[in-house]
Amino acid sequence: MLDDLNRLKKFDTGKVGDSMSSLPQQMAQVLKESKTIKVPAEYKKINQVVIKGMGGSNLGAHIIMHAMADQIKVPFSISPDYTLPAHVNNKTLLVLSSYSGTTEEVLSVYAEAKKRQAKIVAIVSQGKSDLEKIIKRDKLPAYIFKPEANPSNQPRLGLGYSILGIASLLAAAGLFKLEPDALNKIISSLEQWDKNLNPLSPTKNNEAKRLALGAFKKQPILVGAEFLTGNLHAMRNQICENSKNFASYLPLPDLNHFAMEGLANPNSNPGDLAFIFFNSSLYSARIQKRARLTNEVVKKNKISTLEYVMKGETKLEQAFELLQLGAWFSLYLGILNQVNPVEIKWVDWFKQKLAE
Repeated sequence: MLDDLNRLKKFDTGKVGDSMSSLPQQMAQVLKESKTIKVPAEYKKINQVVIKGMGGSNLGAHIIMHAMADQIKVPFSISPDYTLPAHVNNKTLLVLSSYSGTTEEVLSVYAEAKKRQAKIVAIVSQGKSDLEKIIKRDKLPAYIFKPEANPSNQPRLGLGYSILGIASLLAAAGLFKLEPDALNKIISSLEQWDKNLNPLSPTKNNEAKRLALGAFKKQPILVGAEFLTGNLHAMRNQICENSKNFASYLPLPDLNHFAMEGLANPNSNPGDLAFIFFNSSLYSARIQKRARLTNEVVKKNKISTLEYVMKGETKLEQAFELLQLGAWFSLYLGILNQVNPVEIKWVDWFKQKLAE
């Protein structure tokens, strides 16, 4: 079913698959343009990072927060609402992240952030949005990108820009170093992996198609840990929006302290749920053991499990690997559900009603 290219073209009218294949190109563009990102010297004296971003515009921040946790030496938080946390002050690096530049929750905190003298940087796609106007008017340090490698124009599919764009702003502020050679290796790996994940790769060789078929007509429960926890959040969002399929995620080891007892009921769980374990040899030894035992517990409750073993050599490489895999998974599950992955009718309806 998923090897029928005509079926794919019928439903994917918004070039979602093209955006997924363009992840390496998005990253390469940011890597090239990041050399122009500059921040004032005083921005390097901050003692915390706060990200203001919603939906697709904070997915990159979630991935960075976990994948680079062993390098970020100051508190790092994401604030996805209309309020500015009380702890934001003149020692805070505040990142305003809005792919469209019109996200009202992000724009609503700007005046208060200026009043508190926060060190503000921003990331936005090129256009004539309110956020871009603020950046240019107030001369904010920023990364303004032209999303030429995201033909779908959906923020959730432009994560190469979001992840490396935010990471480049943080690196410019001295929070960590981005190694071009390591990033170029990741880009090359993604280009190779895409050949086994895109629609031209048959199901028998395609891990994303295999996982989608296993989760079809079920609610996917994503399980991972440590540096991949941010990926679980991003993949959950993409499944909900691309697949029109409700999904959730449970990070290890926390799930072992509450979720296992909930597997017993309702009695429809065996027919409704599919646990997907993303395993890695880079997890700590205790987490690897917990993952094996958790899989056993799920099976003992007669709930289906699927597994994927990460191939990347570094934590950051595996984060991008799961980002790529999860995106293709969400597309194929959407095709199985016979929906157009680019459409977000309830989000559009909600925004329209909110504006009335």
